[in-house]
Order: sequence, then C-alpha cells, then structure tokens
Amino acid sequence: MASRADQVAANLSLANFGQATELKKRLWFTIGALIVFRFLSFVPLPGVDPTVLAQLYRQTQGGILDIFNTFSGGSLQRMSLIALGIMPYITASIVVQLGSSLSPQLAALKKEGEAGRKKLNQYTRFGTVALTAIQGYFIATGLENYGAQSGLQAVVDPGMLFRMTAVISLIGGTMFLMWLGEQITSRGIGNGASLIIMAGIVAQLPVTLANLFESGRTGSISGLIIVGIVVIGLGLIAGICFMERGQRRVLIQYPKRQTKQGIMQADRSHLPLKINTAGVIPPIFASSLLLLPLTITQFAGANTAPEGSFWGDTVLVINQYLTHGQPLYMALYGLGIIFFCFFYTAVVFNPEETAENLKRNGGFIPGIRPGKNTENYLDYVLTRITVVGAAYLAVICLIPEYLIARAGIPFYLGGTSLLIVVNVTVDTVTQIQSHLIAHQYRDLIKKARLKGKLR
Repeated sequence: MASRADQVAANLSLANFGQATELKKRLWFTIGALIVFRFLSFVPLPGVDPTVLAQLYRQTQGGILDIFNTFSGGSLQRMSLIALGIMPYITASIVVQLGSSLSPQLAALKKEGEAGRKKLNQYTRFGTVALTAIQGYFIATGLENYGAQSGLQAVVDPGMLFRMTAVISLIGGTMFLMWLGEQITSRGIGNGASLIIMAGIVAQLPVTLANLFESGRTGSISGLIIVGIVVIGLGLIAGICFMERGQRRVLIQYPKRQTKQGIMQADRSHLPLKINTAGVIPPIFASSLLLLPLTITQFAGANTAPEGSFWGDTVLVINQYLTHGQPLYMALYGLGIIFFCFFYTAVVFNPEETAENLKRNGGFIPGIRPGKNTENYLDYVLTRITVVGAAYLAVICLIPEYLIARAGIPFYLGGTSLLIVVNVTVDTVTQIQSHLIAHQYRDLIKKARLKGKLR
C-alpha cells in the first residue's frame, strides 16, 4: 500500500508548483547564478592572445585538458577568468574528505558537529586557494613555453608580471565560483558545485550535437551511425537512472519501547546502501591519471623529441597506446575505475563506525549479533554491491570511449559527463519534489487547524 507521502507526490501538478512561492524564488536564484557563471566563462584572462590560444588547444586535444574543458563549459579553451572552473574546490573537498577518514585529528573534527564541519570547510577553502595557485602558475608558464617552442607568441608580454596576474585572476575566478556554488546550495535548489559542473557540460552539448549532425550532412559519418549513437545514448541515460536509484536496504530492528498509551512497540528502519556508493569519483580519477602522461608530452613538445632517443621513444609509446580508444587505454581505464570504486567506497563508508552507532542506539540486524558480527556483515554486503557498482561504472564509461574511437565521432562526451548530468538532474528534481510535498503538507496542516478552530 502506498504511503501518504507517495500519494501526495503522485498528486503534484503545475498548479501546486505555481503556488509554491519559496520554491519559485529558489529556482530563479539558481538560474540567475548559472547565467552569471556562463557570462564569466567568456571574460578573457589578461595578457593572452586568443588566436594563438586556439592553436594551442587544437594541438593538445585528447589529453586531460579535454576533461577540464568539458567540466568548465569551454572556459579552459577560451582561457577565461574561470578557466580552472570549480575543479580545484572539488579536488580539495575530496582530499579533506579522505583525510577525515585517514587522519585521527581530522576524524575528531568531523565528530565535533557543526563547529568541526566549519573548520573542515575552512581547510577546504585554504586547499582550494593553494591548488588554484599551483595550477594557475603551471598554466601561465605553459602558455609562455608554448609560444617559445612554436614561434608564436601565446602571451602578449611574458614574464613574472604576467604569471602573477594570471595566478591572481584564476584564484579570484575559482573562489568566486566556490562562493557562487555555496550560495546556490543555501539559497537555491540542489548542490551548487554539482550544478555548476553540470551547466558547463550542458553548455557544450549544443556544439557537440551541431558537430555530429554536420558530420552526418557532409557524409563523414553515416546517418545510421548517428541514429545508433542517439539510441545508445538514451539507453545509457535510462541505465544510469535505474542504477543510481538502486539500493540494498538492510533491515534494522530496535527493541520494544513503551509509548504514551502504555503499548510496547518495536521500531524498524532500513539502512540504505547505494549500489554506486563512490559516485563519479572513480571515472574522474582513473581518466585523469591515464591522460596525465599524454598531456605532459603534448606540453613538453612531442614533435621536437628526437627520434631514436629515450625521450622520443617514450613519447611515441605514450601517444600510440595511451590515447582514446586504444585497447591498452580502455583496459587500464576499466581497471582504474574498478580500483578507485572499491578504494573510495572503503574510505567514505566505515562499517566499524556504523556498527558501533547501531549498538550504541540499541539497534541490530535481525539474525546478526551487534558489534563485530554486524561490522563483518555490513562489510560483506557492501563488498558484494560494490562489485555490481564497479562493473556498472566501467560499462557506462567504456561504451562511449569505444564509440568515440571506432565511429570517429568529432567530440568528447564520455560516460563521466553523462553520469554527472544524470545524477545532478535526478538530485535536483528530487529536491524540487520535496519542496512541493512540503508546501502541500503545509496547506493540509493549515486546513486542519482552520477546521479545528471552527469546531
């Protein structure tokens, strides 16, 4: 039988949406913040020649820059103030999260509640500034080195002044995006950082589809292949929606407690374990590590490496075997996804802590003794569902890689981008539905109070 919440959710309509004033304000604020983000992606970094920069991007396609450029909505390709996007903040957040699971000092801060969370957020901000400064300096020196190697001047006036200006500008752009994401989270709908990344990916989608259909019009790609790509894309989206909402619910039993009426009742609840506990972190880590050598060789000047030398042979092997679609790359990519899926799941979910919390609150799993046995059971269940989650992530990410390489599709929109877009969309729609349900419940409570007064 459907619960009251399910019945209310089924009765949601556009009329209810029109009456939810607070929800509309949050939606308008979110849309306005994302528009500001898109405007900033076209503000250029001072001191950079855009014509030479376009040549640089064409020469470095296929490396790790493609991933960051996709996540930043093309800002890296245009070298705007937000060229690094919000990825330094995401990286710092992951590092702090991993540190809170591995370091006793950070773990103690995590257990302090709101005060500890504020300190961890402060550490995340400091880490964001440090990462942005390091990445910004390497970008500035890389632009200068590129101009020196190719004979073209990518930087109008190279030198320490340009490097300092570029680093300060990139730090300001990234910190503004971090602040904007926090404002969306608190005053808008959904997770701000995730929405900014999704907006960058979606902004590249019209250009991607235009290039695809233009290739079909010119005959470089057959119409049958285009139809097959669209069908496979829709199938992948449906599979992601199904798997991301999949859970293994572990039954939790609580002892009988006396109520106001003197009746002894035993409470039951569920511990939801997601099939994909690691989210999109494994594909990002695996692809970044694999494409890092290719990016280094491109920036270091692969064309200038003498043939027959150790460096020249190394560059040749990297460019031959570690590019998109190669069997070695796809095998290492799949193994990397599986490894990071298990590693990150083991970090973010602690069976020992969960078993201890259940024992402290009097809860237990039916048929399993509290304490060490509960810990072993949770670890066993989590390992089994992580196998399914890792296989699902590997399939979702390898299918687009294979299609891009074999069909000659002129764009890069991999499984990681699909995972981010679908996950963020589902999460945002869920939050909108929660706001509508809360608004409808408030109306029911007001009507009930009004009837009570009339009686």
